[in-house]
Amino acid sequence: MSALKSLALAIEVATRARDQADQALMQARRAVQQAQGQLDQLESYAADTESRWATASAVSLSAELMQHHHHFQQRLRQAIGMQQGVMGDLQRQAEAARLRRVQEEVRLAAFQQLLKKKLATRTQQEARREQKQMDELAVLKYARAAGGTGSLLTGEPT
Repeated sequence: MSALKSLALAIEVATRARDQADQALMQARRAVQQAQGQLDQLESYAADTESRWATASAVSLSAELMQHHHHFQQRLRQAIGMQQGVMGDLQRQAEAARLRRVQEEVRLAAFQQLLKKKLATRTQQEARREQKQMDELAVLKYARAAGGTGSLLTGEPT
């Protein structure tokens, strides 16, 4: 029974580990979604700014204003590049969290399968023990009915 209790404890620990891996995976996915939202905003803002600049450039603008715009767009592209790097990191972390979740699920399934096998073995052993007892009882009944209790059990003639 101690082995079954130990296995039940291992299943409980593995279940908690799997649940924690689930939580970590959900957090990682939320972080990826938030980072994607920020990246989308930056890209949208850059596109809007560029289209407004294209419209405004039809009007005569000073060299200083054009230089400021160019510098701003350069910074915006730099921010987009940084955010893409953040996205890549977060996606790798989310994939690592997904793999950890899968590993924890496999570990839990292995423990559950082992418990199932041990319980089946135990049930089979109990059935054999009961069958043996039933067989012994049947032999005793037969021996009593035959008139001598010792002959069948000891091998002595009656």
